[in-house]
Amino acid sequence: MNVTFMRILPGKDSSVEIDPSSMVKAEAFTSDDQTELDQSYFASDDKNVLAGVWECAPCKEEIDSYPVHEMMTIISGSVTLTDKKGKSETFIAGDVFFIPKGTQCTWHITETLRKIYMIAG
Repeated sequence: MNVTFMRILPGKDSSVEIDPSSMVKAEAFTSDDQTELDQSYFASDDKNVLAGVWECAPCKEEIDSYPVHEMMTIISGSVTLTDKKGKSETFIAGDVFFIPKGTQCTWHITETLRKIYMIAG
């Protein structure tokens, strides 16, 4: 991809296609709403670097080993992360945080989450 810069919009961007996503297993959703969407703004040729906006309904997953390095900015909603030692932290709109690849944690979206992400594989 030969892009020099781009603006990633926090709202629905009509210039970027919104696709259903399937990162979360159906049984992990904690309500009847199983909405999961991805607006991909950038993918390197080898797919090791990704950037976009992801939205997901409430769910809870135990993650044995986070599959990528990921930096996120929460646009709306809420997610609580609990590490293997039991330390929990809740992130809400405006928060920016990073999860290193290999992290063992519980990922608990308590309110439909919308985030800007930057992933390095």
